[in-house]
Amino acid sequence: MGAVRIDMLRLHETWMEVIFPRQLNPGHVLGKWKPETGGQKMGYYLWALLGALPVLIGYPLLLVGFGTRYYAGKLDSAATRLGIVGAILLSVVVWGGLSVVARFQLSFEGFLAVLAASGVATVAAAAAVFFSKIGGRFTSILLAYPSAMTALFLPPVVAALYSPTLASIIFPNSEELAIFILDSVLAVGGINEILRERFALEGVYYALMWFGLAVPLGWGLGVLVTFANLIRPKDD
Repeated sequence: MGAVRIDMLRLHETWMEVIFPRQLNPGHVLGKWKPETGGQKMGYYLWALLGALPVLIGYPLLLVGFGTRYYAGKLDSAATRLGIVGAILLSVVVWGGLSVVARFQLSFEGFLAVLAASGVATVAAAAAVFFSKIGGRFTSILLAYPSAMTALFLPPVVAALYSPTLASIIFPNSEELAIFILDSVLAVGGINEILRERFALEGVYYALMWFGLAVPLGWGLGVLVTFANLIRPKDD
């Protein structure tokens, strides 16, 4: 947290130095420049306020981008060693093993839940690896990251379609999240009313809802990783 505070302070001081002198490196003799007249104070504190907003919002997002880039690099390295076919086979082996265990340990509905989740996870993971191997920043943002988020979000939701136990946990929480999104983000322009009139959140629409969340979240993470790459490029 101390390092975070130092970073945010230096970012804000850099912003201040765009207009006002001696903000980032004040020096031992003159010290930091401070406003003296009323007009200077008004401009100084207004500029400081304008700079505080992007720093407070942008810096945490940049940290998310750095963290995502780190783990995405680890996954990409593993995917490179495995290849697309290897990644598919690994997913089939892992999820297939879980399906076999579910067949003998759970009810038939539980087995179907794990089997359906395994199919969704395998397809989405294979798509993420495939699109990441195509190359290009635009392809990674547009297709690879949403596929990876789909592989993370959809399996438990698909499994809940076949498992009453999972459904009692996932579906009510999904409804609460849907209500929050409809009443906040999608309230602009009456989009929430259109969605409420045309769709009922039940059955397969839970999966469509989470797919609809996975895609923009994947795009957002891809943009943040790109931003992190621009700020701190990878070593070549």
